[in-house]
Amino acid sequence: MADTPNTPSAAPRRRMEVPQGLWIRCVGCGAMIYRRILEEELHVCPECDHHYRVDARTRIRQLNDPDTFEEFLPNLESTNPLEFTDRMPYPERLAETKRQSGEPEAIVVGKGFIKGRPVIMGVMNPAFIMGSMGSVVGEKVTAAGERAAADGLPFIMVTCSGGARMMEGMVSLVQMAKTSAAIKKLNDAGGLYVVVMTDPTTAGVAASFAFLGDITLAEPGALIGFAGPRVIANTIKATLPEGFQRAEFMLERGYIDRIVHRRDLRSELARIIDYCNQ
Repeated sequence: MADTPNTPSAAPRRRMEVPQGLWIRCVGCGAMIYRRILEEELHVCPECDHHYRVDARTRIRQLNDPDTFEEFLPNLESTNPLEFTDRMPYPERLAETKRQSGEPEAIVVGKGFIKGRPVIMGVMNPAFIMGSMGSVVGEKVTAAGERAAADGLPFIMVTCSGGARMMEGMVSLVQMAKTSAAIKKLNDAGGLYVVVMTDPTTAGVAASFAFLGDITLAEPGALIGFAGPRVIANTIKATLPEGFQRAEFMLERGYIDRIVHRRDLRSELARIIDYCNQ
């Protein structure tokens, strides 16, 4: 019997609308992940353990005891010393990045507590011009190192950076020496400096304060090095080894001390602080 407009089968079906961004396809294994599950897993794929990049505020919440982190130098912002312009003037790029990231710069520094243990902490933000180091990042790292030395506290640095910020030219390159000198002062004062390398830690940041840790940890799969693998391969005209410059490759060759899964990082840092009597 043919359907008529009054029969149930002829009634229009209501399509359920699924909100955008509810599901994420893992870049590591291709699995579909419910966003809330990914957040509960600290932004690590539950299927393949791919560690996603996270912003500085998320990282601070993951590592510090609740409501204990006190930021310092929050209003320090970059200027335009070279009047630099590429696709847009540098001030416009800064303004756009601030709007998109919700942060004034590529690093957050302050005092926090890891399982009751007071620390000075710096966390780089990949959402801000790929965590690049300009004058403000250099000043904040230096200030954090000096504060750690003065207060006798461990300095925990979480790196995530594409290197020196080209828009600030030589001013950004000078930060490599400036930050390294600050870490040397902390070392001379007997302070503990622990670096956690996350994906990526490269170029001018890797060549300065990132590789000066008393203890150097890394997240699984993090890209760590100076020039990127594509640049190196094109320069030497050779095929690079499997996993070149990844954390596992660097661990095998003694460049880092340990690879730590994100879920274990907070406990590992607390254990290191206790072991070093800090």
